[in-house]
Amino acid sequence: MPTLLDALRQTSQIDCDTLDSDVARELGPFVDCTSNQAIAFFEVSRPLAGQSILHHDALIAEAIRDARGPLKELQCTVTFEEFVVEILMVKLQLLQVPNVTGYVHIQTNPKLSYSTPGTIDNAYRIVNIFKALAPDFDATRVCIKIPATWEGLQACRELEVNGIATLATTMFCMEQAVLAAEAQCTYIAPYVNELKVHFEEGYVDDNKAFDFCREAQAYYINKSFRTQVLAASLTSVDEVMQLAGIQHVTISPNLLRGLASTHLSTWNGKLGEYFAQGPVNKSWETRDYNALVKDDSAWRLAFTRSGFGASEGKIIQAINYFSDFQEKMEELVKQHAG
Repeated sequence: MPTLLDALRQTSQIDCDTLDSDVARELGPFVDCTSNQAIAFFEVSRPLAGQSILHHDALIAEAIRDARGPLKELQCTVTFEEFVVEILMVKLQLLQVPNVTGYVHIQTNPKLSYSTPGTIDNAYRIVNIFKALAPDFDATRVCIKIPATWEGLQACRELEVNGIATLATTMFCMEQAVLAAEAQCTYIAPYVNELKVHFEEGYVDDNKAFDFCREAQAYYINKSFRTQVLAASLTSVDEVMQLAGIQHVTISPNLLRGLASTHLSTWNGKLGEYFAQGPVNKSWETRDYNALVKDDSAWRLAFTRSGFGASEGKIIQAINYFSDFQEKMEELVKQHAG
């Protein structure tokens, strides 16, 4: 009997939002595997069942040895802890490769969100770490996740020109979406819920971005952009099912298990109905974005005014959360490095 996950795979490309290779093995194969600093921290700090050590203690030690030895020349100007964090995230994604048919995603250091050159250097280093650790792995399958600030999207532009796939993440409004398409990003990741919902118990995002997902996808298809929509930050099985028909959706382990354990016959919804209706907001049909995407100050003001500041507020919040987890990852490395 087909499950909700089976049905969803008939309408959208399904990605896993985890660095737990057991999940990918159990419920895959998936198309892409997405990650970020929070996902990486929760995975590397996961205790080994019934023991006083971490599940990935050996992997952490290995990453530290690699940073001090064969990979040392790739470190450049970043701190040792930052470098080991990058190596760790790459190693975790390489464990996912057998159960992923498309891209494996690594997010750049969120503290570089307002530095185009810093983000570009970070992206190249991540790709080079992949090449050094897994020479037989096709490095064109690496997708670099970059927060969708003006600076981040300019970094995406240069990376795409040079053959590195990018995903513009923490996406909340059309101002970001049109600039990402103009920069030729491979993907955007609209956050259906602001990041806060995952870290503050009881918090609910009252302005979920379902219609923005529809609007961005309709805009890209209408204008023949190559960029695809990959929805993220979901909190329930019903939210995931509402997105049936989107190009890509990345799903956390608990929601994947919920989808895989629920028979389609027990679900009351109509698969793909929401997306088939098209967006309510069609501002892109009458608004000319051509000048906006070429003007730094005009774009920044438009982004600041989007949702009376709500969109910019949400990306600032996300950068703060991810920066906190970047620091937690670095502290964990410091503790293990001695």
